[in-house]
Amino acid sequence: MYLQFYGLKKRPFDLAPDGNLVYLSEAHQEAIATLRYGVISDKGFLLLTGGVGAGKTTILNSLLGMLKNKVRVCVLNNPTLTQHEFFHYLEGKLGFNSNGNKGQFILQFSRLLDKCEKSREKVLLIIDEAQVFPINLLEEIRLLSNHAENRNVFSIFLIGQPELQEKLAHQQLLPLRQRIGIRYHLEPLTRDDTAQYILYRLNRAGADNPAIFTKQAIDCIHEASQGNPRLINVICDHAMLSGFTQDMPQIDRDVILDCLKDIRLHGEERLQVSEPQKQSEGISDALRGKKRYLKATITTLAILTLVASAGLFYFLVLHK
Repeated sequence: MYLQFYGLKKRPFDLAPDGNLVYLSEAHQEAIATLRYGVISDKGFLLLTGGVGAGKTTILNSLLGMLKNKVRVCVLNNPTLTQHEFFHYLEGKLGFNSNGNKGQFILQFSRLLDKCEKSREKVLLIIDEAQVFPINLLEEIRLLSNHAENRNVFSIFLIGQPELQEKLAHQQLLPLRQRIGIRYHLEPLTRDDTAQYILYRLNRAGADNPAIFTKQAIDCIHEASQGNPRLINVICDHAMLSGFTQDMPQIDRDVILDCLKDIRLHGEERLQVSEPQKQSEGISDALRGKKRYLKATITTLAILTLVASAGLFYFLVLHK
């Protein structure tokens, strides 16, 4: 591997979650602060959306790390559960048993909320990948929140891809949509964020020389990944392996372009980079230069032809 070659203690762009490599951009920090406020201030429903690999899980883990005291957390990320299985799963997480009776579940859930209110605890239900949950299950979740009214101890956190916004626009989910007190959409990293992200992870991984990627390489990575952290990891990891095999201590734009071709062959079609403007201008300048050269050549040939014709004319006149 390339670790020793680049003076690393571990892979800086591994896709496996690593708390020591977590980089929080300004947008990530704002999202965490906003959602934390929503839980503490009892805003009821919270909504976080963002593209695949945008960092929603990173935000969730960071938020939970801040709320671990006095908050009972139940995470649900399986959209295939039936309504009966959903209630069974929830009661198991919250520590009571209704024996499959929905009425008993509601009764014990209400008692739990009363207990939490007295002990100043909160209950946080997190619905991950909410965009694929069926509408009837989302409606059950909304109805569950009715039992927490006037208690201010129960929050429901919906996390999903941008399609979740479209699902919430469904007429049947209007009551749920109207209850969302906090919304946050996670935007991609900016170009500066991308550079800081790469530098941060290299530093945390122990790189001897954090300037492994040239500025042009980082520009290329940002354009191809569109600021998506997961795609940045994929590109950078692939590029460092390629740089190692080519004995290149610094990775330039050409290495990134070669890697992008290989990654696209493996199914990541969204990775595209436009040709640099300077190169296009260089080609145009070259073409204009060739045109000027061709025009000058034609003009010169025309003049020489006229001179030769005039000489021949005078030669013939003088030798009549």
